[in-house]
Amino acid sequence: MYSFLVTPRRLVPNIGAKLYLPADNLGTWDFKCPEPSKPISEGDLQIMSIIDCGEEVMSCQFNQGGKLLAVGLINGNIKVYKMREGLCVHMLSDVDTVNKGLPVTSLRFFPQNQTSSGDLLLATYASGLVKFWHLSSQTCLHTLTENRQTLTSVFNHSGKRFLTAGSNTAIHVYDTETKHRVSTCQPSPSMTIMNGHRSRVFALAFHPESNEQFISGGWDNTVQFWNTQSQHALWKLSGPHVCGDALQFEPLTHRILTGSWRKHDSLQIWDSKTGKKLHEIPDDYRGHSRIYSCRWMGSGHIMAAGSESNMCRVIDRNKFLTTGCLVDLPGGVYCTDVTEETGNFLIAVSSQSCIYLLEMPKK
Repeated sequence: MYSFLVTPRRLVPNIGAKLYLPADNLGTWDFKCPEPSKPISEGDLQIMSIIDCGEEVMSCQFNQGGKLLAVGLINGNIKVYKMREGLCVHMLSDVDTVNKGLPVTSLRFFPQNQTSSGDLLLATYASGLVKFWHLSSQTCLHTLTENRQTLTSVFNHSGKRFLTAGSNTAIHVYDTETKHRVSTCQPSPSMTIMNGHRSRVFALAFHPESNEQFISGGWDNTVQFWNTQSQHALWKLSGPHVCGDALQFEPLTHRILTGSWRKHDSLQIWDSKTGKKLHEIPDDYRGHSRIYSCRWMGSGHIMAAGSESNMCRVIDRNKFLTTGCLVDLPGGVYCTDVTEETGNFLIAVSSQSCIYLLEMPKK
C-alpha cells in the first residue's frame, strides 16, 4: 500500500495530540511519551517541547516567520501547530484526503510574506493529490490530481512557479496563479542518454539566484541540473542516493548538500558549478545514519537526520564534528526543518508520531 516508502514504517495508535514539556535540559519529562524510548539532547541542542501528533509524521515545515509548524501525517491529515505553546491551531483535511487516506509527502508554505488573506500552504500526497490550503479558514482553495505518487514539491523564489515530482521520471512545472501545468521536465526517450532521472524523484531545490535553474535528486544515484525552460536536464553529477528532503543549495556559496539513504558516504558537499565532490562528512562516533533529511544551518553548521542510528545531529561545517545531537529516538527521522529566531535556531525533528522541538544558540 505504501510502496513509495524506502523502509517499512511501524504504525502507531491514534492517541490524540498532546504536548510534553521537558522538566529540564537533560531530556526528562513531566509526562512520558507513549513510546518506551526516552530521547535525550546532547551538546548544543536543548529539547524545548515534544508534540505528539497522534499519527506517524511524514513531512513538516515552518512558515515564513517560524511561528507556525505544519505537520503532514501518514493518514493524509495536516496539523498546524503554534510554536512554543505547541497548540494545534488548524486541522487540514477534506473529502479527498479522508477517502484516499494516504500520506502527506511534502509541505511548502508560499515563499512570500504572509498575504492579506493569511498563510497559504502547498501539500502533496502519495495518492497523487496536490492541494493549496488556506490556513486560517482551513479551506482547500485548489486541487490537482497527478497520475502517480507525488513525493515532493518546491516553489521558486518569486512564488510564481512551483514544481512537483514523484514516482515517475517527470518533473511538472506549474503556474502558481492559474494552477495550470506549463511544462514538464523529463529525460529523453533514448536510454543511452541520461539527461533526466530514470527512477523516483524525492527532492527538488531552486538555485539561490534563479527562478528557472533547479536541481533534483532521487533513487537513480544522480543529481540532475535543470532549467524550467528546457525539457531535458542540462547536466548531472553522480553519487547521491536521495530518498527524502535531502538536497539543498547553500545560499551564499551555492554549494550543494546531499544526504543519501545508505550505510556509507551518506552526507556530502558538492561544487554546483563543476559537480566536483568537495567534502565527505564523517559519521558520528555513535554510528552511521541513512539520511532522509539534511539542512544547511547558517554559516556555521549542518543538520542531518535519518534512520539506522535514529538520531538527528548538528555538525560544525568547518571541522565536521558533531556539536549537538538528539539521540535514542523511538524510530527513524523522516523529516526536519529549521527556522531562525533572534539569537537561536529552532529545529523540528520527527520520529514516529512525535515532533521534537529543539533550540540551538547561534554562534
